[in-house]
Amino acid sequence: SDHMENIYGYLMKYTNLVTGWQYRFFVLNNEAGLLEYFVNEQSRHLKPRGTLQLAGAVISPSDEDSHTFTVNAASGEQYKLRATDAKERQHWVSRLQICTQHHTEAIGKNNPPLKSRSFSLASQGSANSPGLQRRPSQNAVSFFSVGHHRLPTGKRVPIMQPDHLVDVREMMSQAEGQQRDLIRSIECLPVSGHLTSLDQDLLMLKATSMATMNCLNDCFHILQLQHASQQKGSLPTGTTISWLEPKISLSNHFKNGAAQNFPAEINKPASVREEQSIAEPCQLTREPEEIDPDEELEDTCDDKEDDLGAVEEQRSVILHLLSQLKLGMDLTRVVLPTFILEKRSLLEMYADFMSHPDLFIAITNGTTPEERMIRFVEYYLTSFHEGRKGAIAKKPYNPIIGETFHCSWRMPKSDVATDAGSTFSAHSPPEQVTLPKDMEGQAELDYYTVKFVAEQVSHHPPVSGFYAECVERKMCVNAHVWTKSKFLGMSIGVTMVGEGLLSLLEHGEEYTFSLPCAYARSILTVPWVELGGKVNINCAKTGYSASINFHTKPFYGGKLHRVTGEVKQNMTNTVVCRVQGEWNSVLEFTYSNGETKYVDLTKLSVTRKRVRPLEKQGPFESRRLWQHVTESLRDGDIDKATEHKRALEERQRNEERLRAETETPWCTKYFLKEGDGWVYHKPLWKTVSAAQTQQMDNN
Repeated sequence: SDHMENIYGYLMKYTNLVTGWQYRFFVLNNEAGLLEYFVNEQSRHLKPRGTLQLAGAVISPSDEDSHTFTVNAASGEQYKLRATDAKERQHWVSRLQICTQHHTEAIGKNNPPLKSRSFSLASQGSANSPGLQRRPSQNAVSFFSVGHHRLPTGKRVPIMQPDHLVDVREMMSQAEGQQRDLIRSIECLPVSGHLTSLDQDLLMLKATSMATMNCLNDCFHILQLQHASQQKGSLPTGTTISWLEPKISLSNHFKNGAAQNFPAEINKPASVREEQSIAEPCQLTREPEEIDPDEELEDTCDDKEDDLGAVEEQRSVILHLLSQLKLGMDLTRVVLPTFILEKRSLLEMYADFMSHPDLFIAITNGTTPEERMIRFVEYYLTSFHEGRKGAIAKKPYNPIIGETFHCSWRMPKSDVATDAGSTFSAHSPPEQVTLPKDMEGQAELDYYTVKFVAEQVSHHPPVSGFYAECVERKMCVNAHVWTKSKFLGMSIGVTMVGEGLLSLLEHGEEYTFSLPCAYARSILTVPWVELGGKVNINCAKTGYSASINFHTKPFYGGKLHRVTGEVKQNMTNTVVCRVQGEWNSVLEFTYSNGETKYVDLTKLSVTRKRVRPLEKQGPFESRRLWQHVTESLRDGDIDKATEHKRALEERQRNEERLRAETETPWCTKYFLKEGDGWVYHKPLWKTVSAAQTQQMDNN
């Protein structure tokens, strides 16, 4: 009873990327099963700012840190909260879990199960069923006959009352038993012969039956919660309840860290033994390395991802994997088949955001805050097209912790857009920025240089940091991205959690931005990529902001890859530019003066990046680290590529285990943790500020 007392206190609540974390006063109402929050304790007598129904909720301590946790309600709403320390988090989490369990069980007691009664749903199968003795001429689909029940014509389906839910639960239980027998029958088949456990039709049946039962279970649970909530009057009729988090995990065969059947050490290629024998990264130099752009050569690598043959050949592997997954399952720790990989690391893919350096550099040439914001939006929307190396959706390598990628671009100054006279307007004068002496010479060259560095700063959760700068134009961009992938049935969704910051030092302006979600669709046939979600770009100093919507294709009709957006002045709420089109085709910009501009992304020139040759790269630079996997994929040797990939992953697991045993923290090389984000160790705004301070001291 002590644990069912109401508790209250201040917690930090995450609102969005713009507002961030805010202190709010929370109250756990155990009797009603509600978590409520108010602006502060003084407003507790007023109506709550927000309320979550805890019946059916999932309370999850976060792996980001020891203070954060989430409350995922059955309605689909989520609160991301942060306590002052680990002890306070544990106190809140335990009380919330007790309250959640109490009210969830109360719902179940309202619908007690009836005694089992038999009914025919489908022909039951077992390992010794006579149905397994089929003739070779039979196909796998006809091997199992499933009965369909039809309602008499003309009769309406009655509204479900609680006792009807009990009947459905009993039928679900029967169906689950039948489905388990079906899976057992398939898995007991021999691996060779006329009918095998790897028959593509049987694997399809296995995968779809698993997905069907998972969906039915989730739908039934949602019906129960809606019925209970409507009885209590806490949720209005028609409230949308999203999918619940998965309650089962992958089999060990698909988990990182699971036992793998590696060949004997003596039979491994020398390159694999080399990959596993690289020293612990923290024993290597973790000091930041200054890369000389003159050592970098124009990239000649041109790996087009247009081969669909491998996907068809490996379809049974995909089906077997899908049969182990559940809707909503987090794929962070799932080892995906090698043949679906792109021939590059995710860190290198981030570099493709800079494939149009002329548009990037031109941002700071805008003469007004309005023009600079519009130019940034134009650059932002043109940065995604080059990231896809072909029509087929393939996955880049998951970076190893400590992995880095360096490159640069050279852009002739004559190719960068400027305005007539290239002068700044009277109300927006450029700030006088002093460069360090070692950077002053770069301004005398006839080209601009944009440098890029990326680093994998965390493994669980997987977080990448990347930074780019153009010293001559006194501008830089810093970003960190946490990729969260989930299984969505016949597609995979990837959420890009994080924030970017563009700094224009000449104008003293900073632009914050986020990234859209990505989806790999039709993963069983011809996989393709689309972007979705709303992103925001904001400049606090000028008061300009942009809202951009990446639209996913509706089930019926609609266009692919559609994007819409608008740029507005927040003080006056005036829209100064609208944009529409496709992010991989043609974009249309309409300005407040009535002018219209079209940008055809397929005709935009792409500037090749410059990369150091492999022999000059460090052992943890992306291309050298993954070179054997990449070479094997180019040769079409999937087995060899898988072996090299496993060696790298095994080495990473061993290093992680060793650090845990010795309590040795991971040391990053180029990025430093600041709050919830990661910042480059020597950003341009710091070096410029230091140079200005030194100049004032000298004067």
